[in-house]
Amino acid sequence: MQVDPRGPRFGAAVTTAVLVAVLVTGSWALLAVQAVVFAVATLLGIRYAPYGLLFKALIRPRLAPPRELEDAAPPRFAQGVGLAFALVGTVGYATGITWLGIGATALALAAAFLNAVFGFCLGCEMYLLFRRITAKFRSEREVPV
Repeated sequence: MQVDPRGPRFGAAVTTAVLVAVLVTGSWALLAVQAVVFAVATLLGIRYAPYGLLFKALIRPRLAPPRELEDAAPPRFAQGVGLAFALVGTVGYATGITWLGIGATALALAAAFLNAVFGFCLGCEMYLLFRRITAKFRSEREVPV
């Protein structure tokens, strides 16, 4: 599936705002809501990501068509990475291990900020690196007949 790259970038901007609010308030409940947003995008796909649906309904109709589309797999993987950090952060805040909540939230915020402001998707780059490594591993294991 192909997606408009502006959608995930818009989602990253909203995520950035949510994660800043989490760091300011220390709210594990708000971080848990963000984890649900990440989970929906990871498990159901970028097409059903809540922030993506918001982009599709409110923002995209006001924009020109995208110059190009991108594969949905890297942003979906990035949402999974965000989910992992949000879950760790939620557990940290909820159990009173505040430094863990702050650290995990700050790392997720850094990644979301990079995507929102500079269009650099750290999770997408991790996906591509993972694909290269696993492809190399598979090719080394194949024995010519």
